[in-house]
Amino acid sequence: MTDTLRSPRRHALARLAVGLLSVTALGAQAQPDSLVFTSWGGTTQAAQKKAWAQPFTAASGISVQMDGPTDYGKFKAMVESGNVTWDVVDVEADFAAKAAKDGLLEPIDYTVVPKAQLDPRFSGTHHVGSFYYAFVMAFNKDVYKGAAPADFSALFDTKAFPGKRTFYKWSAPGVLELALLADGVAADKLYPLDLDRAFRKLDTIKGSIVWWTGGAQSQQLLASGEAPIGVFWNGRVHSVESSGQNVGVSWAQSLTAADVLVVPKGSKRRAQAMKFLAYAAGAKGQADFASETAYAPVNLGSKALMSPAAVKTLPDQYVKGQINLNTAWWAENRDAVAKRWYAWQAQ
Repeated sequence: MTDTLRSPRRHALARLAVGLLSVTALGAQAQPDSLVFTSWGGTTQAAQKKAWAQPFTAASGISVQMDGPTDYGKFKAMVESGNVTWDVVDVEADFAAKAAKDGLLEPIDYTVVPKAQLDPRFSGTHHVGSFYYAFVMAFNKDVYKGAAPADFSALFDTKAFPGKRTFYKWSAPGVLELALLADGVAADKLYPLDLDRAFRKLDTIKGSIVWWTGGAQSQQLLASGEAPIGVFWNGRVHSVESSGQNVGVSWAQSLTAADVLVVPKGSKRRAQAMKFLAYAAGAKGQADFASETAYAPVNLGSKALMSPAAVKTLPDQYVKGQINLNTAWWAENRDAVAKRWYAWQAQ
């Protein structure tokens, strides 16, 4: 585990899954007419390969070699050593904000990337949106056959909703916010986070928490009933629902966050990387990825290219009560919170 929060993300199964995706070994060196794209593995990277990498190669002749999973410690070490083998990397938005300040990223060439088409919430001087998603509460209907849990307070009500709860091990962002919301903090008063209060609230159910470390594990915990209630990435719950499992979702107080695409400082294939970003963030690339995953597109023209059924699965269709995680606050506090987060888990 590195010393930065939420890295490695989706770690347990990502290393296995990315092996199926990769055409090179970890740390691959790309040729001049190619580039290395690094992401989190699993179904997310499989969809990125299908929606972005393969059609980009067909259109441009530039091959895209898959690598991963994203590791923030490795990212920083590459840049600082000058031995950069990754060219485009999928990272979380708060990491990108901090990395830009620290001089770890190449600026985006918006003469190549179509900035006017992009949702301004998810593009900046050193990053382009990858997708955005929501942490949602989901529950196993076979276990809870009575009243459905309404909001995050149900996670702390072990009498009405007995059994294990499951949260993302690497993600204090989201878990700390939901603890405060369940404790009565108003959504517009969340930041700066009252860490003492959040951890006290989590202490009340600590013995009932099962941590998931990858998306596939979270799906298994929910579907099997081993942890019949918890907080999940919306796309993973959508996948479980689509498979016919008897699960329910509460979108109340859903917490939205974004992944973004960045180019590490010192990439030897910056020009190719910018062309890839233009395709990945383009209307069709984003529409295809969103249709595959139920994660929302960052291109303003993408929904017009999607089926009405696919659009209905996206997080931006459930904006009532939705709360955006404060990327700027997390960018400034991620390392300090990480130390406390992992120490608390280990106690």
